[in-house]
Amino acid sequence: MTEIHDTPLRKARLQRGLTLANVAKSVGSDTGNISRIERGQQIPNRELLSNLVDLFKENEITEVHILYPERFNQS
Repeated sequence: MTEIHDTPLRKARLQRGLTLANVAKSVGSDTGNISRIERGQQIPNRELLSNLVDLFKENEITEVHILYPERFNQS
């Protein structure tokens, strides 16, 4: 898996002013997992994926944004 730093999930988190710890606590995970998911290094399980989509629904983040961040890379 290729590492991508400027992913939709990371952009949404920063737009909302949330830390990795805030997100991790909200979705029942840890900061390491969230960081790896943001960078496209880890695929979340279904429950975590659903929780992330719910948390960032106002940012219009979908499962596709999280599972395939390379499709949205602007670099």
